[in-house]
Amino acid sequence: MYFIKRDKKISLTLEGKNAITGYLFLLPFVIGFLAFMLFPIVESLQMVFSDVKMDIEKQGFSMNFVGFANLEKVLAIDPEFRRFLIEEIGRMLLIVPAIIIFSLFVALILNQEFKARGLVRAIFFLPVILSSGIMIGLETNNALLNSMSDIIKESNMMKSSVTKVLQDILVPQGDIDVAATTSPVGDFMKYIFAVINQIYNIAMASGIQIIIFLSALQTIPPSMFEAAKIEGATSWECFWKITFPMVSSLILVNIVYSVVDYFIRTDNRVMERINRVILRELDYSFGTAMAWVYFLAVITIIGIAMGIISRRVYYYE
Repeated sequence: MYFIKRDKKISLTLEGKNAITGYLFLLPFVIGFLAFMLFPIVESLQMVFSDVKMDIEKQGFSMNFVGFANLEKVLAIDPEFRRFLIEEIGRMLLIVPAIIIFSLFVALILNQEFKARGLVRAIFFLPVILSSGIMIGLETNNALLNSMSDIIKESNMMKSSVTKVLQDILVPQGDIDVAATTSPVGDFMKYIFAVINQIYNIAMASGIQIIIFLSALQTIPPSMFEAAKIEGATSWECFWKITFPMVSSLILVNIVYSVVDYFIRTDNRVMERINRVILRELDYSFGTAMAWVYFLAVITIIGIAMGIISRRVYYYE
């Protein structure tokens, strides 16, 4: 209910004022989308069902309708796209839950009272800056870092690693191959070792999620924890009964953000495949078809995640 009638005058309610504020924040994006993005999206959709060739005389493209031939090539003929897509979805299912757990854990720590808290928060936000395009380029094209990495690999011949040491400590009879076990414990240990191997990527991708969780934690009234402590609740019980339900809506937001962020990363093999086909091979119709199939796959995954998680989200006023 956005409007209310008082003394023969119609005025906005608090809900209406919040709605107008939200619409004003969305307005620049809507204007920019309609002005700069809508036409390229429609044109790319036309390319999916056409054979696109460069027309030098018209200084543009010529499109000949071919129906679903490009989509059939993507889904049934091309040997790499489907394999890359399945591999990236598997990596996403590994990394995204770890990002959510890691960012929530760090946010809980940063929400505590301690000296130099602002500095520590800034340090944890550094991965957002370091993961920008320029820094990624410096990291991947740095000859010194690449040579050091090669020297380290040659020196130990990949015989020792953090996960290997942990496997020897945590798994009885460390010479047993964890990858060969099929028990629930073995599957859990394989997941833990895989997460540890990806800890650099997880930390680099958790900056925004930490800030979102931190903002959610700061909105929880301290009186709720005080009342729970008076009733004899432990810190563990306070987390599961108060903290976790109160930030559950932001967990959904972070999952959606993390999924989208993962699928547009520069080291994504599907993105590399699409860029190579469009920019190097100049096959616009085939590359655009792959891009749209990839987009629909990501939207489907986000829809499934939202449908499952939104049922357990707690909303409060």
